[in-house]
Amino acid sequence: MSFRVDVWEGARIALLSLRSNRLRTVLTTVGIGVGVCTLLAIVGIIQGINRSFEEQLNQIGANTIQISKFPWTMNGDWWAYRNRKNLSADLVEPIMNASEHVLAAAPVFFERVEGRFLDRRINAVTLVGTSAEYSTVSSFVLESGRFLTQADVDHRAAVAVIGAELSRTLFPGLNPLGHRIYLEGKPFRVVGTLEAKGTILGENQDLVVAIPFRTFLSHYGNRHSPNIAVAVTSPEHVLDVQDALTAVLRRERSTPPGTPDDFAINRPEQLANMYAQLTGALYGAATGVGLITLLVGGIGIMNIMLVSVRERTREIGVRRALGARKRTIILQFLMEASCVSALGGAMGTLVGLGLARTISLITPLAAAVEPLTVVGGVGFAAMVGLLFGIWPAARAANLDPVEALRHE
Repeated sequence: MSFRVDVWEGARIALLSLRSNRLRTVLTTVGIGVGVCTLLAIVGIIQGINRSFEEQLNQIGANTIQISKFPWTMNGDWWAYRNRKNLSADLVEPIMNASEHVLAAAPVFFERVEGRFLDRRINAVTLVGTSAEYSTVSSFVLESGRFLTQADVDHRAAVAVIGAELSRTLFPGLNPLGHRIYLEGKPFRVVGTLEAKGTILGENQDLVVAIPFRTFLSHYGNRHSPNIAVAVTSPEHVLDVQDALTAVLRRERSTPPGTPDDFAINRPEQLANMYAQLTGALYGAATGVGLITLLVGGIGIMNIMLVSVRERTREIGVRRALGARKRTIILQFLMEASCVSALGGAMGTLVGLGLARTISLITPLAAAVEPLTVVGGVGFAAMVGLLFGIWPAARAANLDPVEALRHE
């Protein structure tokens, strides 16, 4: 019961002291607030980037595998990968038979082209030569019309499925279905449109056109090495399918025993690992800057509290002479330090969240702060106040009452 009274009285006296020294309180609050603001802004940007990257990886699909000539993460000589022989669309059939857990597979050829309809043009369009199964292995969703069919592939049909940005830019106010779009001067009839997807890993997914891969080869030749996109029945079977695909690809490509694979099997998980390696040190340094700023604010609190102890020495002597225990004095100064720090933390949290939001609006950097981070910011600031208030509080409690009463 007495401890509860000490806490209540300590808090009341601390608030009265803060109100009577408004300028000092404001300056101390600003010091800790700057630290919390910096830390929250950095954490908010980090969490936003992490969430954005995670969402983009989820769009690729946890149950997909991309087989290509080049690995997504290169750990050797680029020329060694460059000299590998190209993959072929003929590998799709053996890949489909590699495992019962392979749901679908599609060759994917890429080219950058110019798109045109009447007098409207758009550059840097990603032309994708693929098959009907691409609608299963990719995360594209059909908005209208139809996707490519096996008949389109077999007959080298000049048909195309276009992305949302192409539809908006080249066909404003029009239904693109049935119209002819020109890709590098070659006409293609639009048979389907895709829903908007946005950007994934820096690539605009709405600036895309899909055509049958045999049509693609007839226009651009066989100099391209395709990716082969593979959909697995569930994420739990991805590693098993990867092992089966490795064996099949080595056999189909006549890779000699004992030599490294001359192909790459890529998974979204590998991009996540690379991302963690690239950003781990950067995020650690940025968070360290925020913590150092918060440390400076904590030192400011300690200095102000030491000044407060010196100014109130006589008051402390009177309270001790009237029977106040050391615990009561310690709680009073700790409550004062934590109140200042928590107030600064709350202000810094609001400003930090606003700063993170502003940065996300005016730059490509995303920002998102979890609710627990906000609570943690205020709580951590209060803990900083408690930590840096221990010495001043102990110094106040250990003053000799007689000497304190003599203090002028």
